[in-house]
Amino acid sequence: MSALPCKTRTDLARIASQAMRERGLEPDFSEAALRQVEALRGPGQDADPRVLDRTGLPWCSIDNDDSRDLDQVTACEVLGGGRVRVCVAVADVDVLVRKGDAIDAHALANTTSVYTSARVFPMLPERLCTDLTSLNPGQTRIAIVSDMVVAVDGSIEHAIVYRARVRNKAQLAYDAVSAWIDGDGALPETAAAVPGMDVQLRVQDAVAQRLRARRHAQGSLEFETFQPHAVFEGEQVVAIRQQEQNRARQLIEELMVAANTCTAQFLMSRGGTSLRRVVRAPERWAQIVAEAAKFGETLPAQPDARALEAFLARRRKADPLRFPDLSLVIVKLMGSGEYVVEQAHGAPVGHFGLALRDYTHSTAPNRRYPDLITLRLIKSLLRGEPAPYSTAELAALATHCTRQEDAAKKVERQVRKSEAALLLGSRIGQHFDAIVTGLTDSGTWVRTFQPPVEGRLFEPGVALAVGQLVRVQLVDTNVPRGFIDFALLQDGR
Repeated sequence: MSALPCKTRTDLARIASQAMRERGLEPDFSEAALRQVEALRGPGQDADPRVLDRTGLPWCSIDNDDSRDLDQVTACEVLGGGRVRVCVAVADVDVLVRKGDAIDAHALANTTSVYTSARVFPMLPERLCTDLTSLNPGQTRIAIVSDMVVAVDGSIEHAIVYRARVRNKAQLAYDAVSAWIDGDGALPETAAAVPGMDVQLRVQDAVAQRLRARRHAQGSLEFETFQPHAVFEGEQVVAIRQQEQNRARQLIEELMVAANTCTAQFLMSRGGTSLRRVVRAPERWAQIVAEAAKFGETLPAQPDARALEAFLARRRKADPLRFPDLSLVIVKLMGSGEYVVEQAHGAPVGHFGLALRDYTHSTAPNRRYPDLITLRLIKSLLRGEPAPYSTAELAALATHCTRQEDAAKKVERQVRKSEAALLLGSRIGQHFDAIVTGLTDSGTWVRTFQPPVEGRLFEPGVALAVGQLVRVQLVDTNVPRGFIDFALLQDGR
């Protein structure tokens, strides 16, 4: 058994910092950026009379239990004929983080916050993203509002974008809200303290499901990917848990997708150049067709999102145990998302996975630099000012943001593997139920069920198949490299 040089959360944070440096990311802020933060006297202000007062709306935020960087709040109002007015307000980070300043330089270098269980590396200094530019409860903040009217069929009848002051009435968390929606828990106390917030949440959930149904009818793909995270007690990792999808997560996902579509269409309608988030039609569609054929399914010869979504839905229902692994195969064959520049009157690339023609990232400017770019583009149009970026600048930023986002994801994956290796380091020799998830030139890969971790199976000469259930023994771990090695038990063949 290899030595275990890393034993604590602090060790994992050090691994994460080193992984960031190796991939061209900056784990720490410059002295200039920190001095700039210290000089700030409070939240951003703007005396522009075009900034409306929307503090009276029943805004709320729903995020992870431990989230402190609140990028958006939502509110809605029931209209006649089954229509619902939906408002998504996004923090105006640009009011304090100006293009070219020291804080902006760090944000531009990384382009995203990097999330690991051991340590979060925020894109913006904590005093900004968790306070001065965060839509915290009881605080008035300037925001960009996407104000939309959703019809009974889930279509967006009308939408406008404007700047406004907002005030978060209730900070809520996904799991607690979802438990209440499903009838498995009480209304969260912070929601119960706001008159009418229970009705507000019911309406938001209902309109989100309406939007969701329409998207899936148009071919939006739904995957179930493997996203475990470590749970700590002090310095010790005590568990690995898989993040579960739930109704509250769906609620926010759908309202953010709607807002991102609204933003893209606003920029296009005003003749502005935009930074779009796209997923191209899969070049490896033939391999997706071949994958479906393994299950006796026939997909069209040309990329067809509706047909692929119908296939995925059938497989989820038929074999939920193996669906996450099928999801991963299809996601890899589809190719990753990227940022591109699109002109107002050009043919949009679109987002194949969401089955949308117009889509940009705009709802998380505390966490993603492309959203901050989009925010600045919107503000320039609303003010009637020249665009803050040239087309050439945007093209370079699109490439840079895509590259850095990919690097951040690799760091997060690497640290997740180290977290799992740390948890299992004291369990060498124990047996686990597992499923074969991959067969490659470098070996056979398995995923254990409890805890949900992946590792390599060292068993030369044994023929296994993806999806096969096996019984394995843990034989080695390496925390710095994130390696977990298993051996196949004789009764697990």
